[in-house]
Amino acid sequence: MARITGRIRAISISSEKGIAKHNVPAAELQADLGIVGDAHAGSGPRQVSLLDMASIRELRQNGADISPGDFAENLTVEGIDLSTLRVGRRLKVGGAIELEVTQLGKRCHGRCRIFEKLGDCIMPRQGIFARVVTGGRIQVGDAIVADCGSRMADSIHSSNPKSPRVAILTISDSCAQGKREDASGPAIREILLTAGYEIAEERLVPDDRDAIVRELMRFSEEGGHDLVFTTGGTGLGPRDVTPEATGSVCDRLVPGLAELMRTQGLKQTRNAVLSRGIAGMCGKTLIINLPGSPRAVREGLEAILDVLPHALEMMRGGGH
Repeated sequence: MARITGRIRAISISSEKGIAKHNVPAAELQADLGIVGDAHAGSGPRQVSLLDMASIRELRQNGADISPGDFAENLTVEGIDLSTLRVGRRLKVGGAIELEVTQLGKRCHGRCRIFEKLGDCIMPRQGIFARVVTGGRIQVGDAIVADCGSRMADSIHSSNPKSPRVAILTISDSCAQGKREDASGPAIREILLTAGYEIAEERLVPDDRDAIVRELMRFSEEGGHDLVFTTGGTGLGPRDVTPEATGSVCDRLVPGLAELMRTQGLKQTRNAVLSRGIAGMCGKTLIINLPGSPRAVREGLEAILDVLPHALEMMRGGGH
């Protein structure tokens, strides 16, 4: 099992939500709560936020006047590429404290203070969130160890056909920049959870072909996901490149799924024929492009949801 060791460069907290965080030399982590005294601590899954120091350093090199904590992250770490982690992975701090990754990226609810200052916010794309499994006292300079798992473990974990593991990728410039709240990703999550699927990972990227390809490859080759749903970037706009990115990573296409979704969409609007979404297989992962609106997402999933179990069974070598 691969392990990567880094260091905590800064610890940042705030007594109220919506105000800037300030750096402290040490803090107390409480199990199932977060950092004691931080306004964002609570019983939910997003108890502690983390950001890579490399992300801040890159912005500094481009002239930005920013410091650790400016993106409202609790822990600024160095030496660990947080983008390589996925939901469920464990982080150990100082040897005894344990965190579990619960969310990759953040859906911003409007323009934050840092976005107004810089015209961009990297937290939606590069930050991660975790819950506190085992608490304790942390301080700046403590070692932080990431359990990166193994492909074999991922394969075993995803072998239960009753609970296919799903990744959701929202593709949108405006959501990635914090200008608009993502409503389509949550719509996918709601429908699939009701249908008995396990949402293992959610990510948000801009309409950038390289970024889309990178996430799709990671989902399929490293994540051990059975299904990947994308939402957004399937239209005729100059930045709509999701089908091209998806096609470049797929070994085989499954055109019938996309055709079925467009047929269903035609019952609501003739504009459905303008959706260019595709579906295909990347190794043992089925990737399906959904449109960018919540209504179209629901219509598309309604059209194909009943055939997905048989599709996954066939991909595992089951009967036709």
